[in-house]
Amino acid sequence: MTLLRTNRRKALTGWLSLSLVSAALILLPGADAQGSVSPAQQLFNQVNRIVQENYGGLSTVDRLQLAREYQVRLDAVCAAVQTTCPAEKAYPVIQAQITALGDEHSYFQTPEDFADFVTTATGGERRQFGVKLAELDGQNRVVLEVIPQSAAEEAGLRRGDVLQTLDGKPYEYDVLRQARLDGRTIRLGVDRLGTRVNVSLTPKASSTRDLPRLTFTGAGNQIAVLRIPTFLAGGGIGQRVHDLVREAQQKNATGMIVDLRGDTGGSLTECDSAVSAFIPEFTRIARTVDGDIRTRVRGGVRLEDGRPPLSIRNATLWTGPVALLVDRDTASCSEFFSYEVQYRKRGPIIGEETAGVGNTATRVFELPGQAALNLTITNYVKPDGTPYPMRITPDQQREFTEDDLRRLTRGEDTALNVAIAAVSNAPSLAAEDRP
Repeated sequence: MTLLRTNRRKALTGWLSLSLVSAALILLPGADAQGSVSPAQQLFNQVNRIVQENYGGLSTVDRLQLAREYQVRLDAVCAAVQTTCPAEKAYPVIQAQITALGDEHSYFQTPEDFADFVTTATGGERRQFGVKLAELDGQNRVVLEVIPQSAAEEAGLRRGDVLQTLDGKPYEYDVLRQARLDGRTIRLGVDRLGTRVNVSLTPKASSTRDLPRLTFTGAGNQIAVLRIPTFLAGGGIGQRVHDLVREAQQKNATGMIVDLRGDTGGSLTECDSAVSAFIPEFTRIARTVDGDIRTRVRGGVRLEDGRPPLSIRNATLWTGPVALLVDRDTASCSEFFSYEVQYRKRGPIIGEETAGVGNTATRVFELPGQAALNLTITNYVKPDGTPYPMRITPDQQREFTEDDLRRLTRGEDTALNVAIAAVSNAPSLAAEDRP
């Protein structure tokens, strides 16, 4: 699968298809004269074959020399078992090698990591609480987000709640994590706007899909807030964005805030479809080892060289004022989304400088033993050759501080308040730019 990614070992961006790569092996020094190699050596060889033939990122590291260097490390790890060295012995060596490549988009996934990723990417089910937390005062955690239809929502947890105790003892993340894995009900002591609330929370198997949602705020609730938590949710994100934008139009919203805080990316196809609800038309060039690929998006229709067009049903275009909220965890294709808005001067970007992986895409190569390699295969430029930036520098920079987190526990979202003021003064889409 081809993805756009942000945080190493976690999310991605831009996606094609999951495929087993059964490439011929590169016989590095770990193979004997007859080509008999251990499972660890076979895995190492296959990873290096993929890297040599498919890497399309911006790293200038000598990849052949890197392979030789880490072959020495693998030989040392497998010295005692040689041709029977298990594949698991190669995992830390490969992880270190891909890190040394110096590409934040490229990383190795163990079978456990890959299985978790596939579940998230395809919208499958897993046992979870359905809550996103931020650290405050040591072990305490503040609820940043409650996923709709999750165990946390059913238990009544709310954004801004402070988790203080767990089963009558001071809250500890490791205890929470183990309870989730065990499927055990826990009792949480929560501070909610200065009042103590006790919550009983039981993890449940539920979908990992976390789709965009719409709320209204500001004077008269006339400012629409479109929250896009991820672009990696098994599809349907772009379509839902268009549907929610139409809902905002039908309710006569006077402005739109797109909240991309904490959005670590996902499918570039979904991202392109979503941003087409705000940008009438845009084009980008993907530079790969096999040549350039042009993508053009207009009116909810995505055209890519050599691929059938992808279309949004009943596509719409938001022509009113718009502002984007980003933070240091906004990454990958959510950075692409932000750049297209910024490039067209469509509306202000507000918040922190983003994660810094917004100019490349990766492909997921499945490996024997259900491990995987996420490898950058593409970097992007505009048609005139202007490269996409690594990260987005907001038009209005504002660091998210501990004081902001404390204000959230009192019911105040300071960054959102700044965005409300900004969108109230932002221009609508110029008439000459409308289709």
